Amino acid sequence: MTLFHRSTVIEGQWLLRTRGIAAMGDTLEFSDIYQEVKGSWNDGRLRFGRQSVVYKSSKTGKVDSIPAAEVSQAQWRRVCLGQGIKLTTSTGHIYKYDGFRDTDFEKISEYFKAHYKVELSEKELCVKGWNWGTTKFSGPLLSFEVSDSPAFEIPLASVSQCATGKNEVTLEFHQNDEAEVSLMEVRFYVPPGDTATTEEGPEPVEVFRDRVLSKADVIQATGDAVCIFKELQCLTPRGRYDIRIYPSFLHLHGKTFDYKIPYTTVLRLFLLPHKDQRQMFFMISLDPPIKQGQTRYHFLILLFSKDEDLSLSLNMTEEEVERRYEGKLSKNMSGSLYEMVGRVMKALVNKKITVPGNFLGHSGTQCITCSYKASSGLLYPLERGFVYIHKPPVHLRFEEVSSVNFARGTTTTRSFDFEIETKQGTQFTFSSIEREEYGKLFDFVTAKKLSIKNRGFKEGIKGKDDMLEDSDEDQHDAYLERMKEEGKIREEANDSDDSDGESDESFNPGEEEDDIAEEYDSKASASDSSAEGGDSDREKKKRPAKKAKVVKERKPRKKKPKDSGAPKRPMSAYFLWLNASRESIKAEHPGISITEISKRAGEMWRELGKEQKVEWDGKAEEAKKDYEVAMREYRESGGGSSAPSKKERKKKGGKSDEKNKKGTSGGGRERERERTTGNDSFKSREFISSEESSSESDRGKGKRKRKGSDELEEVASTPPGSDSGSD
Repeated sequence: MTLFHRSTVIEGQWLLRTRGIAAMGDTLEFSDIYQEVKGSWNDGRLRFGRQSVVYKSSKTGKVDSIPAAEVSQAQWRRVCLGQGIKLTTSTGHIYKYDGFRDTDFEKISEYFKAHYKVELSEKELCVKGWNWGTTKFSGPLLSFEVSDSPAFEIPLASVSQCATGKNEVTLEFHQNDEAEVSLMEVRFYVPPGDTATTEEGPEPVEVFRDRVLSKADVIQATGDAVCIFKELQCLTPRGRYDIRIYPSFLHLHGKTFDYKIPYTTVLRLFLLPHKDQRQMFFMISLDPPIKQGQTRYHFLILLFSKDEDLSLSLNMTEEEVERRYEGKLSKNMSGSLYEMVGRVMKALVNKKITVPGNFLGHSGTQCITCSYKASSGLLYPLERGFVYIHKPPVHLRFEEVSSVNFARGTTTTRSFDFEIETKQGTQFTFSSIEREEYGKLFDFVTAKKLSIKNRGFKEGIKGKDDMLEDSDEDQHDAYLERMKEEGKIREEANDSDDSDGESDESFNPGEEEDDIAEEYDSKASASDSSAEGGDSDREKKKRPAKKAKVVKERKPRKKKPKDSGAPKRPMSAYFLWLNASRESIKAEHPGISITEISKRAGEMWRELGKEQKVEWDGKAEEAKKDYEVAMREYRESGGGSSAPSKKERKKKGGKSDEKNKKGTSGGGRERERERTTGNDSFKSREFISSEESSSESDRGKGKRKRKGSDELEEVASTPPGSDSGSD
């Protein structure tokens, strides 16, 4: 106990604060005032008014209001965060606020005397370090006093369990995961009473325990639940849970995990319609959050279908229902499932349910489709904040928003990004919002008087359609510029090649075709043939240059026929993991598309550690070995033998290519030789055709004949007198 007390004193020596005081007529306001919540200090603003004392947490936005008429006692004392005030109400509640300065005592004391008729008394704490004293129960507090001065106080609402031994009582506390240091338990030694006293009544240890449990927030499923909702679909944490409603806490019972949520940790309730108008979200905001391993869940999100109805009967008598809930609930109720859950939670938690306000998007719904952290979801503009569902859930109150920003989409001009920056410097970016939603969202933000960084963006996005497209072209794109330069270089290179090949020539392609036709024309004169023969030397130099520029078309590759009987190839480790995780991804993201599944699966696979990937690598290796064994057995049994292997196809193809090359090269040389000899004497078409056909038959290379050669052979077989008549 001494260590706990000393640690609080040491903490007050180095803590630095920035704060302000505002005196506005009949009120006093203080900023940077701290309140202890389950072992964690939360800062906020405290205001003393004539009607009430109001404290608002900066972290959660929770408001505590104390009517001025109920303030019965006030103490001013030295605490770890400077000076603090302890207020006691006539209803037995105690409120403690720390973070005041020494100079604030006179102002607050005069204000309390004038408006609350209460004297602010100074109370000194015991700092002797003794661990022997007396315990006093005063309302919801357990005070340990040494020499009539309190050494420390324990809020009994923070006690989660109380156990007893022979002469010991152990108090266990609720843990706040956001606190850097947590107090786990405190043990009290209770001396035994007189023998005569213990025989007549209970032991002092049992009396101590009973008094603690009467005010403690112990989560125990004692007795029957008020009602049970079975197999509800829960998005966060994911799964199906039975929800058992108890008077003081909520019990989520699933196949793997159980959660017990005290109603004191519930901050807000939300009931939001899905964009498809067929489902409803019911969201519960929690502080402190529930945890599963190292994961913290600040929100509990349930998904309901509007068509699902329920008849509910509370496990209580009508008199008890009327006495406890004052007409908010009845013993027998019926209606939609989401309405029943919302009605019960509202009565037990005693919180209002927040629903969407007057905002309507372009599609006529009260939400906007967008993406946050690579996950698609819905953004709800509410009357006092923004809510994003569902992964991860986000709730941003307007009072903690510093500014908003409308940014152009990074991938397409048909969408934009909506950025929200908080006063703590955190930025939330909601991307891929349809451009048609801009006007509605801009008007909403303007009506709520939120600071907008780029007000000039509205004119650019609400103008003509081509304005968005042109604006992106104005930006410098290094890759586009480089590709343009490379294209210019290639065009210049092609132009230079054409100019080099054509600079020495001055002929008309049409005339060239006529010259070639005259070579086989029987009516041609000798002078023509001789003139053409003189030009053949120049043509031989020109033609190879032209042929070098011709790009041969690639023949389409013949696909190898698929062997339907062969074993299937093994999958990689990633695809094995994807097949096992596909259904869970679909359940986690209802209505997700196939492309989004692949995108999300890739991100999840990258986030997996090496230890988790070892399992799938091993499975992939086993699948590979099984495939090799199956393939070996398949080949031994004669499967796949009909298809030639790659090596055999290469050998056959090589031989045939060599033959074709020889044939084509030989034929080309013969034709060139015949053309050159045409300078001395002219040969008629009949003589040329008969000579070529005889030479081809002698050489045995006429396997592949052209259509033109066949026609020439037919002409050669006719009598000579038939042509003389034409002459």
